[in-house]
Amino acid sequence: MSGIDISLLKSWIGRETSSFDVLAVRQGRLLAATLGSNPGDFTEGTRLPPLWHWVFFLEGLPPSELGQDGHPARGGFLPPVPLPNRMWAGGRVEFFRGLKLGSEAAKRSRILDVEHKLGRTGELVFVKVLHEIRQAGELALSEVQELVFKEASRKSPQALPDAPEARFSKPFCPDPTLLFRYSALTFNGHRIHYDLAYCREVEGYSNLVVHGPLLATVLAGFAEETAGRELKTFDYRGVQPSLLGNALSVNAADQGGQLQLWIGLPGGAVSMRATAAF
Repeated sequence: MSGIDISLLKSWIGRETSSFDVLAVRQGRLLAATLGSNPGDFTEGTRLPPLWHWVFFLEGLPPSELGQDGHPARGGFLPPVPLPNRMWAGGRVEFFRGLKLGSEAAKRSRILDVEHKLGRTGELVFVKVLHEIRQAGELALSEVQELVFKEASRKSPQALPDAPEARFSKPFCPDPTLLFRYSALTFNGHRIHYDLAYCREVEGYSNLVVHGPLLATVLAGFAEETAGRELKTFDYRGVQPSLLGNALSVNAADQGGQLQLWIGLPGGAVSMRATAAF
């Protein structure tokens, strides 16, 4: 294992940060427009759709505090992992009560774990973070996110034969405008979503990368649309990146009282998988 001081990285376990935000109606309407929903449906007191909380509690740092990739420089809240690529690997969200637009909310985040592994593409560091959001003093949402740091690599999509047959399916066609608007709404400076030269020359992708959180948001919305019920838990995991230019599909199948969901790539490959319970 080269150049990674896992003892140093593990010293970040337990680190916490807190923030407050007003879940502004305007921000909700902008995300609705971005995703193709009717902005007029979102007013003060409207329940926030699942995973839309990611456009709130945003950290704004000056350029001097950003890394080469456009993310906040490591060594602040997140440990200083010395690997070039950072991806949102997956997570689990539990919903206790609906977040309401127009009201203040509080968020507390804590580093739960840091793990070092050797994968097929080289060294990997996984960082697990717990986020809890409260509104009116009550826990509304608990979320465990898993971030993965890795070396740059070039991998072709691989088909996953164990994906179930879709009962519900619809196309999803992201374009550069969608990626730009979602980056802007989440204040996400990661250059893989808008800087093609950086994608190819630094992080090893052949085209712009569709945001993992955007894919998860689309899947969570499709889950509620398909079931006609509000989510209780939502587990999601990135399998491989979705690159701009690929025809994507959003799919769901019933399985044991839950919904299995996935973002399909051409040729039967899967980009993200999720399980939804209601």
